[in-house]
Amino acid sequence: MSLKNYDGLSDVHLDVLKEICNIGSGNAASSLSTMFGISINIEIPGIDLYEINDAIEKLGGAETVKAGLLLPITTDLNGMIMFLFTYDFANLLIKTLIGTELNSLDEIDEMGLSMLNEVSNIAAAAFINAIASMTGMTINLSPPSSTVDMVGAIMNVPAVYFANVSDKILLMENHFDCEGLQAPANILLIPDIESLERLMTRLSIEI
Repeated sequence: MSLKNYDGLSDVHLDVLKEICNIGSGNAASSLSTMFGISINIEIPGIDLYEINDAIEKLGGAETVKAGLLLPITTDLNGMIMFLFTYDFANLLIKTLIGTELNSLDEIDEMGLSMLNEVSNIAAAAFINAIASMTGMTINLSPPSSTVDMVGAIMNVPAVYFANVSDKILLMENHFDCEGLQAPANILLIPDIESLERLMTRLSIEI
């Protein structure tokens, strides 16, 4: 039996994906801590499948402004990783790393956005490397594209990308702890259906 869309995922499949996300997030936190020489931890209080509209509400509503950073993944695992950073997280990170403070996300300058790109790139690379190590899959990561926009507009990208496959995405709620200060952020892992099947097969999980 093959998967036709995300609705075909069982509780076992979701548990496997949650464990992968936990391991990937731990690797991402470790890599960021090493790269920047500061203490960064990532806690994941929740991971679940959501319809696009429900995911938008979970992220604060269509008009909530966030920084969105998207990194395409290809080869054995095709799809995208998306980071959604709140003002609190972006301000915490930029203040910690380069010493400037934002009054709003609209104020973020080229240096600040470049810093968020770098953080996303490092975290995503560590994340997919964890998956590759577990599965033996070859996964390539493209550089991030970034924007500061309303959540409804940002989420149009995965909605269009998966329009013919699924109206659901895997959404992680994350708490980043940077030098003892906490701020929320979100990571979206969005593989296509064929990639999910390959992933489960490599982990000897029945489809």
